[in-house]
Amino acid sequence: GSSPWVSPQEMVQEIHQVLMDREDTCHRTCFSLHLDGNVLDHFSELRSVEGLQEGSVLRVVEEPYTVREARIHVRHVRDLLKSLDPSDAFNGVDCNSLSFLSVFTDGDLGDSGKRKKGLEMDPIDCTPPEYILPGSRERPLCPLQPQNRDWKPLQCLKVLTMSGWNPPPGNRKMHGDLMYLFVITAEDRQVSITASTRGFYLNQSTAYHFNPKPASPRFLSHSLVELLNQISPTFKKNFAVLQKKRVQRHPFERIATPFQVYSWTAPQAEHAMDCVRAEDAYTSRLGYEEHIPGQTRDWNEELQTTRELPRKNLPERLLRERAIFKVHSDFTAAATRGAMAVIDGNVMAINPSEETKMQMFIWNNIFFSLGFDVRDHYKDFGGDVAAYVAPTNDLNGVRTYNAVDVEGLYTLGTVVVDYRGYRVTAQSIIPGILERDQEQSVIYGSIDFGKTVVSHPRYLELLERTSRPLKILRHQVLNDRDEEVELCSSVECKGIIGNDGRHYILDLLRTFPPDLNFLPVPGEELPEECARAGFPRAHRHKLCCLRQELVDAFVEHRYLLFMKLAALQLMQQNASQLETPSSLENGGPSSLESKSEDPPGQEAGSEEDGSSASGLAKVKELAETIAADDGTVADPRSREVIRNACKAVGSISSTAFDIRFNPDIFSPGVRFPESCQDEVRDQKQLLKDAAAFLLSCQIPGLVKDCMEHAVLPVDGATLAEVMRQRGINMRYLGKVLELVLRSPARHQLDHVFKIGIGELITRSAKHIFKTYLQGVELSGLSAAISHFLNCFLSSYPNPVAHLPADELVSKKRNKRRKNRPPGAADNTAWAVMTPQELWKNICQEAKNYFDFDLECETVDQAVETYGLQKITLLREISLKTGIQVLLKEYSFDSRHKPAFTEEDVLNIFPVVKHVNPKASDAFHFFQSGQAKVQQGFLKEGCELINEALNLFNNVYGAMHVETCACLRLLARLHYIMGDYAEALSNQQKAVLMSERVMGTEHPNTIQEYMHLALYCFASSQLSTALSLLYRARYLMLLVFGEDHPEMALLDNNIGLVLHGVMEYDLSLRFLENALAVSTKYHGPKALKVALSHHLVARVYESKAEFRSALQHEKEGYTIYKTQLGEDHEKTKESSEYLKCLTQQAVALQRTMNEIYRNGSSANIPPLKFTAPSMASVLEQLNVINGILFIPLSQKDLENLKAEVARRHQLQEASRNKDRAEEPMATEPAPAGAPEDLGSQPPAAKDPSPGVQG
Repeated sequence: GSSPWVSPQEMVQEIHQVLMDREDTCHRTCFSLHLDGNVLDHFSELRSVEGLQEGSVLRVVEEPYTVREARIHVRHVRDLLKSLDPSDAFNGVDCNSLSFLSVFTDGDLGDSGKRKKGLEMDPIDCTPPEYILPGSRERPLCPLQPQNRDWKPLQCLKVLTMSGWNPPPGNRKMHGDLMYLFVITAEDRQVSITASTRGFYLNQSTAYHFNPKPASPRFLSHSLVELLNQISPTFKKNFAVLQKKRVQRHPFERIATPFQVYSWTAPQAEHAMDCVRAEDAYTSRLGYEEHIPGQTRDWNEELQTTRELPRKNLPERLLRERAIFKVHSDFTAAATRGAMAVIDGNVMAINPSEETKMQMFIWNNIFFSLGFDVRDHYKDFGGDVAAYVAPTNDLNGVRTYNAVDVEGLYTLGTVVVDYRGYRVTAQSIIPGILERDQEQSVIYGSIDFGKTVVSHPRYLELLERTSRPLKILRHQVLNDRDEEVELCSSVECKGIIGNDGRHYILDLLRTFPPDLNFLPVPGEELPEECARAGFPRAHRHKLCCLRQELVDAFVEHRYLLFMKLAALQLMQQNASQLETPSSLENGGPSSLESKSEDPPGQEAGSEEDGSSASGLAKVKELAETIAADDGTVADPRSREVIRNACKAVGSISSTAFDIRFNPDIFSPGVRFPESCQDEVRDQKQLLKDAAAFLLSCQIPGLVKDCMEHAVLPVDGATLAEVMRQRGINMRYLGKVLELVLRSPARHQLDHVFKIGIGELITRSAKHIFKTYLQGVELSGLSAAISHFLNCFLSSYPNPVAHLPADELVSKKRNKRRKNRPPGAADNTAWAVMTPQELWKNICQEAKNYFDFDLECETVDQAVETYGLQKITLLREISLKTGIQVLLKEYSFDSRHKPAFTEEDVLNIFPVVKHVNPKASDAFHFFQSGQAKVQQGFLKEGCELINEALNLFNNVYGAMHVETCACLRLLARLHYIMGDYAEALSNQQKAVLMSERVMGTEHPNTIQEYMHLALYCFASSQLSTALSLLYRARYLMLLVFGEDHPEMALLDNNIGLVLHGVMEYDLSLRFLENALAVSTKYHGPKALKVALSHHLVARVYESKAEFRSALQHEKEGYTIYKTQLGEDHEKTKESSEYLKCLTQQAVALQRTMNEIYRNGSSANIPPLKFTAPSMASVLEQLNVINGILFIPLSQKDLENLKAEVARRHQLQEASRNKDRAEEPMATEPAPAGAPEDLGSQPPAAKDPSPGVQG
């Protein structure tokens, strides 16, 4: 009777899935589909089924059970019973994660909302809780995870477990018994159930007595649910309600995420009996054997086969990317489980006789090794410290080679897991590598850091294809017999041909060139900028590399320089046609560096009224002809121009711009042949220039962007992301903070400084915590972690650690235990740590690692000196180390008792780093869509972005960070085009997805909440809009605190909505706070501040306090007049409003005088106090959120498009490097992609459609 809608590409098994999910058919799992009496094959596509057309009727036919099918059925019933239970999300299992949006919207977004809240002025309670109001000091933790009403699950059954009588004895097996279940119903009736091939029925067994005969009622049901409905009225009633609720939830609340997201807080949960969980824990179900024939998965084969799929056209590429992504997320999940099992001591080592540090493990076809320096491999590079960073460097290498995606070159599946203080690398296994010795296997590269080096023509050919995109120079090195060997990667990159005949590369830890600022080399001088900043500094290890983003930015910067130099010479040549052509004598490296000093924002394009722009265009043309040419360019002087420019910028070719790095320069133990000395010298200079570029361009550029609010970091993670996008490694954090401190507008960078200090403290604490945890055995974990947190955050002066009791009683057991945690004796050294000692170590670590002097000896001094919040520090340290704490109010500041007890530490999760495969086609569509929107073509932009959304869904499934950005932009476009309902539905998805994939209090989620509130307000859902804004403000307070430029925007939003519902006094509290924050961060003369004054004036007007209103509007008018001049429309609007206010004030005064003169008998015309119209409030909301609707005539549109096109050409000419921040905050776009239109600074984080005023 049900008719699901399906598309012809889907497989038959997808109809199965749909039926298992629908409310009316969800209790069936074991059935087949028949069409006209023929069974449909599970794995065939619908379009290949003969006779299937629109309106065909498929019959669902129940099939006999097998043990496997019976298990699947029981598991499915259990999943249905637990479908509203959030415990899996709190425990971080099966890719469940939390979402709280429905708590704040009461699920009434969209159509149902219109009916309920149609009337604009229903009285709504708008008063927020005390802790959300501006100026409040308390930062409670409990509201972070409000209790959802649906979570108190309706109890359907008390117990459903496997019976102790399993498996059935032989004689019963031959009667068709598959397994036995034990159930206690909600009415406390205990029953035993037989699962047989024909279905489920009650038997007469009890806990102690086995009797397989059917019991009464003698009811055989193919579905366990129907049987339970028969025997328990409560089950019948509650199960129906539960399914109704389950189906009503938004699908995005229950779809699994591609990678596990962990929550750092959780409420106290009851631990309930759960048959399936118990069974999973003990039948070591590796991957998912019961779903996949042939037991364990061959990860390497899956990862490599998906790479080999064809990719000639869009459908093929989508299929390939989807497969790659799916295998990667499965592999990451399996690797994470395995790594935890290894550290928890549940996996046997493959070399059990060696000491624990050296052990290696294989589990589920994945190879695990620990981050310790085994056999002095990294002796010259910093020992254990180097062995700890090598895996992440290697992972970055894998990520990069995967992104270049050269056919025929294979990398290993790699996941790096930090858990309980240990770093575990999980890798897929090259076929045959375990059987042979490494020396025989390696046919390219070196296994001893450059003493013996071998090369291989096929590898050179494959790596040659990566050398241009990765900017790696093909070079010669000497081996131990002084022979020259040619390589196209660093020496430790090894090539191994597996038994499957594939060419693998591994150990990619030095894919990128070394960072000379942290690698002192005797006899080498660094450029002056570096020396000034106190570099080079010795780091803990010698594996410091520059980030790929930095290499790209440096090359881009050099390209601009190259174009400028050549243009300059061409112009000189044209000017001096009569004289001898001047070569670039004056442009030696010294003057060149001084040229590159000005931050790359004021590049060519603004100079000499565009003549240089045409000059650049000429150079580009010239450069292209020369590069393409075989040496027959007519004009030798033009060749000379290019050659000089190439030489000046350090290009490896003299006929074209081409910068590449030799990753082996300054590698200890690598020697270069005599013949290459010049090349080596140039390469050394290039590396020094890159190190100087980071200090003289990238870090100042970052600080400038923060000053201008082009980027708005809100917490440690967003700050790190902004740094990494500019290629600045985290070890430069101290330098960034020093620059912020020295900045002339220091107070406008307050928020960045605060976040930076918090990040510095928590990162230093994390380094200490890592070694601290390695000494703790499993039974002491919660005691040790709570003790550490007390020393770190509690004001209590002398917390005492509680040692686990059993350790004090029996000393005998502990003597001879083999599987101890790696690298640790059973010790209790952690118990003696004191807060003073920990903070001393944190300050030392900050100095040693980040070269920054912290001025604090206790947590309270840190909070006092730097204006930090303890709750924020707790969030940051928990996210970095994987700690999960109990959701409750902690009294951090009590001096009488420690803030944390053992019971407050609920769990410790792994912190996982992995490769993120990309949906390239979808991303290109997304970028083109953004570009179209920025040019003002909304309709076309919308279509492209819709297409991108489809492709993202196709590759990533429904949940992904990039899909989230896509939905947000779509919502914004629909809003601008006036389709509020569509905007709401897309933005609701964006919020849910951001909560589920990025975290419920991630800064991105806060942003999404704000957008959603705006669209709710526009759809007249006022109370919902307010509760969303209050939620956003609470999260902002928890994650950062009050004093942040983003808070001004939030408070303006809240103030406007409150003004709209006539809560004037409350509205003023928020608007005046916003005014104060704006004035601080944008300076008292900024246009944003003028707008803020105007908003405050409007509320005073509504309150009829005209004097205050006039005062604020005058301030705003003055700003407009000085910034924009008398004739600007803003200035005129403001002066009109001033007149209007003055008239109202005069009228009011007259009335008052009348009253004073004539007493109460005065004949007073009623005063007109205007409640603001919703339209006017909405208009202001749009303005502050950077959304402009522009009513344009056709002619204006033409002019605008022409203007945009002209600007676009100018930008193309100057290839402006200082891109506005990408809205997809994942990776920088490929340099110079034609869609890149990033010159307009985005409104807040995302480029606002419409033209920026």
